Amino acid sequence: ESGLVGTPQHLSDEEAATLPCAALTAWSALFVETKIKPGDIIVVQGTGGVSIAALQLAKMAGATVIVTSSSDEKLQRAKSLGADYLINYKTKPNWGKEVRKITGMNGADHIIEVGGPGTLEESMTAVRLFGHISLIGVLAGYDANINLTPVLMGNIRIQGVLVGSRTSFEDMCRAVSAHKIKPVIDKTYPFEEYAKAFGELKAGSHFGKVCMKIG
Repeated sequence: ESGLVGTPQHLSDEEAATLPCAALTAWSALFVETKIKPGDIIVVQGTGGVSIAALQLAKMAGATVIVTSSSDEKLQRAKSLGADYLINYKTKPNWGKEVRKITGMNGADHIIEVGGPGTLEESMTAVRLFGHISLIGVLAGYDANINLTPVLMGNIRIQGVLVGSRTSFEDMCRAVSAHKIKPVIDKTYPFEEYAKAFGELKAGSHFGKVCMKIG
């Protein structure tokens, strides 16, 4: 009994299945480990499940969202979901400085950091004094020589985030229901095509979530 949570009624089973991991991690980063406010500036790295959920939830809360990606096509899809500013990190590898320019050199309030050591220095450049970085993933590699001086000089808070509590999940589901948020599913595969589904994840070609339909 204590292990079950009701899902928002306006979602399909596939859409609801995207909530417990990716969406809850984004919720924890934005509303539990820190408390974003309307007008806050949020940087979302990439267009995977956690990042797209963070984009949707941050816009729900009235934040300004900057999205980074290596694909202009994906950036345009992010724009259609409400992204305010777009940065292609392939053409602008020093994207932290681009965030500074966008924010009048003040920096962003919060970074959804999914790259890990490979992107953390750019996040430290992008975030404001006393800003917050949610360390969620290590997609850009585990090892790197990182200059931590900006963390000290900028009083930056780096917080590891791993999913969230049942209470947070229930809070998020209420918000999703109230705002009729629809999770973004890039493709849904029949279970027999599981290899294609995992292949898409491995290639990083997806936008949002990839689902497999069982039965």
